[in-house]
Amino acid sequence: MNTKLDGPVEPDPYMNRRAEERVAARFEVRFEQAEDAARALRAYSLNLSAGGLCLRTRKSYDVGSQVRLAMVVDGEEFHLTGIVAWVRDEAEAIGVRFIDVSEEDHERLRRVIASFKR
Repeated sequence: MNTKLDGPVEPDPYMNRRAEERVAARFEVRFEQAEDAARALRAYSLNLSAGGLCLRTRKSYDVGSQVRLAMVVDGEEFHLTGIVAWVRDEAEAIGVRFIDVSEEDHERLRRVIASFKR
């Protein structure tokens, strides 16, 4: 039996919108902007996907801020640009969505993530 819905269906706000698989991964991340590198102390990832990462940092960021990150993950060096997607001040954590990632870097990220699952 089919029923007609009145109006548009609202998306589930708790639905996982990530397009890439995320794995727990802890490694040091450096900010490539000179003003951030001086103030960030140490930043560490909490998890990683080919589309972004969760980063623990004491520096506060606004959602929408652009960041340039340098990191070595499982022997692979990355220099990536991202946008701060969310901020959790109480946890000193930010979510960064990578932007303008080359296909080569995207594939390298996927390989690194696969190595964490072994």
